[in-house]
Amino acid sequence: MSDDIPIRAGRRQWTGLAVLALPTILIGLDMTVLHLAAPQLSEGLRPSSTELLWIVDIYGFLVAGFLATMGTLGDWIGRRRLLLIGAVAFACASLLAAYSVNVGMLIAARALLGVAGATLMPSTLSLISNMFRDAGQRRFAIAVWMTNFSIGGMIGPLIGGVLLEHFWYGSVFLLGVPVGLILLVAGPILLPESRSPKAGRLDAVSVVLSIGTVLPVVYGFKQLAQDGVREIPFVAVGAGLVLGVVFVRRQFRLTDPMLDLRLFSRPAFGVSLGAQTMGLFVLTGTQFLILQYFQLVLGLPPLEAGLWALPAMTAGVVGTLLAPAVANRIRPGWVMAGGFAFSVAGLAMIAQVTDRSGLALAAVGFSIPAFGISAALALTNDVIISSVPRERAGSASGIGETGAELGNALGVAVAGSVAAAVYRSQMDTGSLPSGLRPDLVEAARSTLGGANGVARQLPGDLGAELLGMARKAFTHGVRVAALVEIGILALLVVMSLALLRRPAPDLGEAELLSPQPELPDAVQESR
Repeated sequence: MSDDIPIRAGRRQWTGLAVLALPTILIGLDMTVLHLAAPQLSEGLRPSSTELLWIVDIYGFLVAGFLATMGTLGDWIGRRRLLLIGAVAFACASLLAAYSVNVGMLIAARALLGVAGATLMPSTLSLISNMFRDAGQRRFAIAVWMTNFSIGGMIGPLIGGVLLEHFWYGSVFLLGVPVGLILLVAGPILLPESRSPKAGRLDAVSVVLSIGTVLPVVYGFKQLAQDGVREIPFVAVGAGLVLGVVFVRRQFRLTDPMLDLRLFSRPAFGVSLGAQTMGLFVLTGTQFLILQYFQLVLGLPPLEAGLWALPAMTAGVVGTLLAPAVANRIRPGWVMAGGFAFSVAGLAMIAQVTDRSGLALAAVGFSIPAFGISAALALTNDVIISSVPRERAGSASGIGETGAELGNALGVAVAGSVAAAVYRSQMDTGSLPSGLRPDLVEAARSTLGGANGVARQLPGDLGAELLGMARKAFTHGVRVAALVEIGILALLVVMSLALLRRPAPDLGEAELLSPQPELPDAVQESR
């Protein structure tokens, strides 16, 4: 730590916290805005269903894959320096994404955004730990840092709606440019530099293996959803699983592993991490489909769709703030199980929507899991940290961050793939209006956005027939995805009740239930 930082934070540190809030808000905002822009993006670039999902979630996969690496890199070269490098890279990649002229260019730009985004979370948390030495101020600063993710998600539909009402879909990517510039100017003035004398060793092989595990498996499942049973998707999934086994074996052999998988021997850690990952999986996947349903099925303009999503975002913030207070009286496992169980009712409502009605049903249905899952997620990180020895809190925090990003990305990938598979099965070539050219048939069967574009090229009755069929098919896909997510939530309820209603064997109940003020120091030391 720098010696010129006072024990009690002053105006400079609090102003620096405001600067550090920008990238965290941007991370939450980026996901929501892109979900809102998906319909226009589909019509503009005409991606296939698989390509659309890659555009949306390649960012999250690469953030998850590089989080641990960037945390170690920041220890080596300095957290502020890494944050500033990442801010410049993020701004440049945002420009590349905004002005992409084809699908491949946009996917590549989103991948670069993911690598750059991986520098933001570990750098900001480590810098906050360094800037706020007083335990009370530090807890408050970290609470502000965590709340900014929810704020970003909440304002995303509004900002995205305004941009999409007046500009092209690429404008949503430009939000990263001013944030990068502000960080570049204000960072050297307000943020102290810090390094760790105990920085771990960068293991490039583990990084490659982690990415090589996730991407082929996701690619395989997406291709199966789009094209049905084929040889190549199964080969991709098999290759990813083999690399996953190699990755796990390597982590157990390394003295300084990229991910400390030994922590999974503690049931509370594994269950709470699974609850965090799969809770975000359900929440993000639902959001992705609902925002498309609002626009492409019910015909809402982007701003109106964003406004209808605002109750859910507000409910998420309320759930996040309310859960810790409730957990002071009730064990975290019960609160988490209650949040997941409550969310089932909302997804059951979404499973009842139709292609002609369901606006209020979908808005309320989305708000219920936004509240319930957010309440559960407000506790998972504390349980993840509290269920391991204090000296391993940094490793636990890094795995928790990785699991959260994987949950976000997998939610879009899997829910989107399920909905896409149902959509294509409903849009069978034989049931489409006769006389369509093969290229129009494929565009209509690929995504609902593509079907909208094809319908505008057809005579009135023929276009209306195709559009009506596509909207019914997409709505059916949303309903099936909601049923799959209900099954996941039911599993999370059972897991939470079975393993988290009791404290870990080697920890007292008070330690499990209360926040750990030593966490920032532990994170600081481990990175």
